[in-house]
Amino acid sequence: MLTKEKLVTYDDYLTLPDDGNRYEIIGGELYMSPSPSTIHQRISLKLSTHLNEYIGKKNLGEIFVAPLDVVLSMTDVVQPDLLFITNERSQIISKKNIIAAPDLIIEILSESTEAIDRNRKKKLYEKHKVKEYWIVAPDEKQLEQYILGGDCYQEKKVFKQSEILTSQVVSGFKFPLEKVFAN
Repeated sequence: MLTKEKLVTYDDYLTLPDDGNRYEIIGGELYMSPSPSTIHQRISLKLSTHLNEYIGKKNLGEIFVAPLDVVLSMTDVVQPDLLFITNERSQIISKKNIIAAPDLIIEILSESTEAIDRNRKKKLYEKHKVKEYWIVAPDEKQLEQYILGGDCYQEKKVFKQSEILTSQVVSGFKFPLEKVFAN
């Protein structure tokens, strides 16, 4: 006879030890990610710096970097690498966490997280109506951009290193991807 294991909830998550690991819950299942690589962190810093500068100049909203809990439901708690919330939706920003789906989520692939980022998280973000989702692939030096159309993502474009990245959610944002992937 098969029995279903107990789902992990946000309440359980809050009792996890502060051991330096990064934990997330997807569909009630607990995931632990090792520390990101130096390449991952370089890309994260470059993207966050340029996005933050643009968003600040245009007063469009706020960008956050991991680790920060995004509570999509009691059994779905993630820590995206980067996220953006428009001024119009700033009420979802609490002192402790983000309490609904951000407008833009960016995940930078690592060997240990690629399958989760491309599959489980993509479906989760789609379900919770994240308007725009970027998957950054450091090895391929490209960025996949997904735009929510109705209830599902439609791949808008795969941006190569030599192309200019644009966004529908961050209005008017244009950025040469070569700056993200340069060492």
